[in-house]
Amino acid sequence: MCELTPISERRACRLAGLSRDAFRHEPEPTPATQALSLRLVELAQVRRRFGYRRLHDLLKREFPMVNHKKVYRLYQEAKLSVRRRRKAKRPVGERQKLRASCRPNDTWSMDFVFDALANGRRIKSLTVVDDFTRESVDIAVDHGISGAYVVRLLDQAACFRGYPSAVRTDNGPEFTSRAFIAWTQQHGVEHILIEPGCPTQNGYIESFNGKFRDECLNEHWFTSLTQARGVIGEWRRDYNEVRPHSSCGRIPPSQFAAHHRAQQDNNAVIFNPGLSQ
Repeated sequence: MCELTPISERRACRLAGLSRDAFRHEPEPTPATQALSLRLVELAQVRRRFGYRRLHDLLKREFPMVNHKKVYRLYQEAKLSVRRRRKAKRPVGERQKLRASCRPNDTWSMDFVFDALANGRRIKSLTVVDDFTRESVDIAVDHGISGAYVVRLLDQAACFRGYPSAVRTDNGPEFTSRAFIAWTQQHGVEHILIEPGCPTQNGYIESFNGKFRDECLNEHWFTSLTQARGVIGEWRRDYNEVRPHSSCGRIPPSQFAAHHRAQQDNNAVIFNPGLSQ
């Protein structure tokens, strides 16, 4: 109005319902907003592949009264947007749907992720994920992992979690070895083999491995096997206990699993009153 008409600034502000002080001076953030913005930038630098929604999930613990819209505004002002990756175009073929799990330990998905130390020596990581709770059951790191090695690791995990009803793997030699097949038969575990060249049929572990590469392997330079095991073990703990997961209701997988166990115990008491006595 001031630029296109001859009216004064005082009258233009009155017509617009705006104070002259607000017109002349840009708003200054409050100390609470400044603290929120600084913490948001710190989290974004540590978790570079997180968008504003996951960052908001983490900030809710320190700033419980802040909604996602304010976090989004500060996220945009700080120019923290994650660059989207271009998806490669592949020919569309027939896909086999993943069998949905209905309880913990129903199905474990497994695969291998490869990396190298600073001296060029290769390291191999066996990743195991519970399809229902999305928990990382184990991440074993070594220079070489055979079928017998896989069996020992699964037995160790079963000491704390029990044996799964089924395991889903690709057709790698470790998962088709005599030791692994004998293990599945001995413990009555169903072995689900995906079709060769169809990693989408093992989507749960492929999704987990993508996060594992982006947030751990690509962010660290390993100088020794001991260091790699320590860093990867710490990342696994953070993934299970701190990092929110969208498929778990935007809470960490271990918290989701604890809520599910508590709900199952409550249902057992309701249907079996004698258990509470």
